[in-house]
Amino acid sequence: MEVINPYIAIIGISLVIIISYLFNVISQKTNVPSVLMLILLGIIIKQGMNVLGISTGGQLFNLLELLGIIGLIMIVLEAALDLELTKKKWPIIWKSFSVALISLLLSTAAIAYIINFFIIDDFFTCIIYAVPLSIMSSAIIIPSVGGLGEEKKEFMVYEGTFSDILGIMIFYFLIGNAGAENAKVVVFDIVSNITITIVLSVLISYGLVLIFQKMTSHVKLFLLIAVLLILYSVGKLFHLSSLLIILIFGLVLNNNKVFFRGPLKKWLDPSKASSILQDFHLVTVESAFVVRTFFFVLFGISITLASLLNFEVAIISLFILAALYIVRFLAMKTFIRRDINPQVWLAPRGLITILLFFAIPKEYQTEDFAPGILLYTIIISSVIMAWALVSNGKKIIPVEDIASIYDPTTPEVDAEAIHTIKGTNAEEGSEPEASKE
Repeated sequence: MEVINPYIAIIGISLVIIISYLFNVISQKTNVPSVLMLILLGIIIKQGMNVLGISTGGQLFNLLELLGIIGLIMIVLEAALDLELTKKKWPIIWKSFSVALISLLLSTAAIAYIINFFIIDDFFTCIIYAVPLSIMSSAIIIPSVGGLGEEKKEFMVYEGTFSDILGIMIFYFLIGNAGAENAKVVVFDIVSNITITIVLSVLISYGLVLIFQKMTSHVKLFLLIAVLLILYSVGKLFHLSSLLIILIFGLVLNNNKVFFRGPLKKWLDPSKASSILQDFHLVTVESAFVVRTFFFVLFGISITLASLLNFEVAIISLFILAALYIVRFLAMKTFIRRDINPQVWLAPRGLITILLFFAIPKEYQTEDFAPGILLYTIIISSVIMAWALVSNGKKIIPVEDIASIYDPTTPEVDAEAIHTIKGTNAEEGSEPEASKE
């Protein structure tokens, strides 16, 4: 493998970050998801490397998996820091959870039957391939729903997060219990695993909040992120639902007044906790942006375009997409009943789908499943999301942009920033939700 000059590498990395920022700006103007542009950038970079005779080396997929894991943690943490646990929010929470769970289970079953009919004979292997395709991408949803109304935006953030967590749990439970003797063993393993993880997550979250609010050093945010990465990794090694640790920590930090009540209230310093929350939110947003950028660019580099030229691959992908949206429509009609536009069309596949495909054990991997199915599903579902937002007159205003003009620890709102957002939404005829808080 040819060694690249370190200064050229630094220039290249910096240019990718700058281009990714420009893609975000273009995304806000056109409603084309920046993820699609990042994947296209990766494809262009690969073609350029081929022309120059530069090899990607054998470590590309390992690097992609590593970035995917870190990106997953940062994205879920970013989402958790935006979620409020109040009685008023409970209807949104249980409805989004129900839609995420039902859609995930029914989509998995439908896609497994499609894969079984066209490609793979072993139905259990079909289910393993179907789960990643059934998971919505919070990595695409969260940066894209800032222009929706408050209730719809929160519903999509919750649903995307729940879909990620539930999908990952089901995927690893299937792999871990492939040799189980009966269903009772699987159910017991799932229930015990979730219970143990939740109890440990709550205890760890309390401990981290108490410890870090007493630290006087200014260098502590990335220390906290390092601790969370270790906890996540250790949890995975012990086959726990590690993503729950990240989600619960974010919820405890963002809703510290809910968790620190009664006798525990005296242990909380509200001002320090709020300061940590504000700084930590900024760090997670910036980190998630960088990780997302390089993950999707590297994914674009890894794509083999020849797989898209297969007619059968295109047909199978269309059947899978049809199943996804039919199931989603039925689930939302059941639990939401009315006003389901544009949410019903906001179901992109992305980071988690790719990450779990790389995690499929070798004994279940098959060359019969073309990578083009994965790519078609990601691209078309993202295009449908963009079309839905455009047709409903919604502008993509990233959640982080709204969060940056509204500090959750104070009631004051930056009037000039709100005026800017209003100007973006003026033609929609609706007042931006950030100004109502």
